[in-house]
Amino acid sequence: MQAIILAGGLGTRLRPLTDETPKPLLPISGKPIIEHAIINFKKHDIFDIILSIGYRAEKIQEYFGDGSKWGVKIQYCIEDAPLGTGGAIKKAAQGIEGTFLAINGDNLADFDWSEAIKTHQGAGAKITLQLFPVEDVTKFGIARLENGRIAEFIEKPTVEQAPSNLNNAGGYIIEKDVLDILPEGFCMIEKDCFEKLAAEGVIFAHHHGGQWYPTDTIEKYTHADENFVPLS
Repeated sequence: MQAIILAGGLGTRLRPLTDETPKPLLPISGKPIIEHAIINFKKHDIFDIILSIGYRAEKIQEYFGDGSKWGVKIQYCIEDAPLGTGGAIKKAAQGIEGTFLAINGDNLADFDWSEAIKTHQGAGAKITLQLFPVEDVTKFGIARLENGRIAEFIEKPTVEQAPSNLNNAGGYIIEKDVLDILPEGFCMIEKDCFEKLAAEGVIFAHHHGGQWYPTDTIEKYTHADENFVPLS
């Protein structure tokens, strides 16, 4: 099974840290953010990884090379212009057949991919999303579940409106054919795919009970660097 890491963003909210260094190479516990994701994929026997990159792409390629240093195979998909999460996944997945994994590269997590894949296959899902419980539901898109299926996401609800405390943690198991729903060019997989397919009952949840730290702002990045426990 192959995995895509979305790592093409400009990291504007992390400036000045990203003025010269692309966000995926910012260090957490002495390693670049997405190196932790690569280590975790390998832990679950995922060895074939595609990095979807754009800003300062040459620096990322120089650091990771072909992946042999980590015992994995790394390929690259270059975004010449911003494609959004949907466009980037659709482009990077062109050579993939069947089921694949994808993550948002600016999150730190120790997803249990082995168990998530079992959930996905057991449910006959088209898409399985890693969900993580958050303390403040008003800052996230919160999932409403029906018998293990994700019925909808409610964006930044009030505490009273929130149907759960489960947030989209940015880890996905996807069947290749669902990408047909996405338009060409820039699009967002959350709105242009997940939201459209939720009503069909084909999107399932896997509950992630481990670590999850977003790093998309200076404050969140600092918090992650201080608290994330690296994988052995």
